[in-house]
Amino acid sequence: MSNLLKAASSPHIRHMDTTTGIMFDVVLALAPAAVYGCIIFGLKAVFVLLVTTVTAILAEYLWNLILKKPQTISDMSALVTGILLGMNLSPDIPVWIAAIGSIAAIIVIKQMFGGLGYNFVNPALAARIILLVSFPSFMTKFSEPISDAITSATPLADLKAFNVKTLFFGMHSGCIGETSAFLLIIGGLYLLVRKVIKPIIPLSFIATVALLAIIGGQDPLKYILSGGLMLGAIFMATDYVTSPTDDLGKLIFGIGCGIITFVIRRFGSLPEGVSYAILIMNIITPLINRIPFSRPFGYKEGKGL
Repeated sequence: MSNLLKAASSPHIRHMDTTTGIMFDVVLALAPAAVYGCIIFGLKAVFVLLVTTVTAILAEYLWNLILKKPQTISDMSALVTGILLGMNLSPDIPVWIAAIGSIAAIIVIKQMFGGLGYNFVNPALAARIILLVSFPSFMTKFSEPISDAITSATPLADLKAFNVKTLFFGMHSGCIGETSAFLLIIGGLYLLVRKVIKPIIPLSFIATVALLAIIGGQDPLKYILSGGLMLGAIFMATDYVTSPTDDLGKLIFGIGCGIITFVIRRFGSLPEGVSYAILIMNIITPLINRIPFSRPFGYKEGKGL
């Protein structure tokens, strides 16, 4: 009897990857751009990143403690959310606003919907938009690198004032983690090598924006190297929970993000559209996942399996 086959429900394939391992890889991939942001913007950027990460971890810990749920801070997802939110903020933002953002990301967007794996939008992006709507003056005030002089001249506000080299290496005003496209690409390549993400969403997202920029008479290189496009396309649009599971679905998702980003940048009143584009496509993701791009082995029309 011991040699009889045992039947069990799917899934039958096990993988060595763990949530903690994947999140650790994401932290490593984000580290170069985050450290660079702290170098060029100084201690104020360090404080913002520390506040967003510590507050995110503490919020998750206290939520689980109060509700008597198993602690989940060891999976590092709260850490990643805190880092991503901090990298999406101005180095000049008051730290109490940054803390509010982390609390909103973890408690409102993530935990109130069931925790990791159940949030329907990216927590860091949703929190950024909450802060943008609630504190627009603080969220759109930037300073020049290694300077206390406040300026509003971000690359997207005046593309002609910046050359491709400056945009690529990131010596300009902007959010803490979005300035260096070079370091963000390095981080993205690391995730690809580690097979943490697939290239479909980042490439289709960036390529769509570049193509529409050419059609619209804009410099495609400046258009894709400026703003939060690289940060959003590589690290947030590829979020497992809020992006499609099928490859064709990922392609549709990336193209949709690119179209919405370009439309907002070109015709909207806001200079940047990456956050809104990803958030909108996050909401549409369940509908994309319902499209039968592929059929299970043995499926027959009208008969099922």
